[in-house]
Amino acid sequence: MSQKLLLSAKEIDIILHRLACQLIENHTHFKDTVLIGVQPRGTFVADRIKQILVDDYQIEDIKLGYLDITFYRDDFRRGEKPLEANKTHIDFVVEDKRVVFIDDVLYTGRSIRAALTAVQSFGRPLEIELLTLIDRRFSRHLPIQPNYRGRQVDAINQEKVKVQWVENEGEDAVYLMSK
Repeated sequence: MSQKLLLSAKEIDIILHRLACQLIENHTHFKDTVLIGVQPRGTFVADRIKQILVDDYQIEDIKLGYLDITFYRDDFRRGEKPLEANKTHIDFVVEDKRVVFIDDVLYTGRSIRAALTAVQSFGRPLEIELLTLIDRRFSRHLPIQPNYRGRQVDAINQEKVKVQWVENEGEDAVYLMSK
């Protein structure tokens, strides 16, 4: 399997700062906005975005949660092996809040569809937006588009986009993997 570097650590950092600035433009003080990282890999992006907002722009009291969508997916019963659920950590109500879902890669849209269903357990949001580091635009199965996108990638056929985080894989990088 071959891999091509799409984004280096420096490029990821630049993109995350741009996405944070776009959030500030649309949410200003974040009083009625909550950030929710979609488990498992959206949590890395969400943590970084929150850290940038707090450290670089001194925005305080940002509510950040993590949403597990494992059992809300439409394909969770299809696999041979048992699924391992992640932990949902949302210690706030989303009722009448502006929710920003954060994920690393938008592929088919099924994960976000599951997140839309799962978040209803925490209240009815005023509106929901989507921030994603990578948007694979030719792979969508559902009519879901990001409000904030880091980079658009045209991966075709059996190509796969792999996002690596220093906290998990030891480096910040995005690769295009092909057979």
